[in-house]
Amino acid sequence: MYEAAILHDIGIFRTNAPGLDCNGNLPYICHGYIGRDIMEQLGYPKHALICERHVGTGITTEDIKKNKLPLPVRNMMPETLEEKIICYADKFYSKEPNSLTNEKSVESIIKELQQFGNLQVARFYKLMELLHFA
Repeated sequence: MYEAAILHDIGIFRTNAPGLDCNGNLPYICHGYIGRDIMEQLGYPKHALICERHVGTGITTEDIKKNKLPLPVRNMMPETLEEKIICYADKFYSKEPNSLTNEKSVESIIKELQQFGNLQVARFYKLMELLHFA
């Protein structure tokens, strides 16, 4: 779990996120599946799934199709307890260099998720409840 938590954003360097000093050519949303590819190539299949399934509050095949996301069409929802914990915890910290140690409030996370729709907010609340934070 510790290793996966440290490595879950490994694919980010291949994305175009200049604020994070990442100058790749893929959209930021791709960092999860890119991380999965990297970790699978290194022989870490469980870590790979955590990389892929932590983005947002998870991404369904329906989300990918409906929103025409630049992702492989497959289920990217967290399934195991480990995947759910890392998906949830990831929302509390920014990768922005000036904000690395600033914990976000639940209210600010909800506000961020709302821009992606009420389903993302509902999934976050479901994770909170599952992990006994609600």
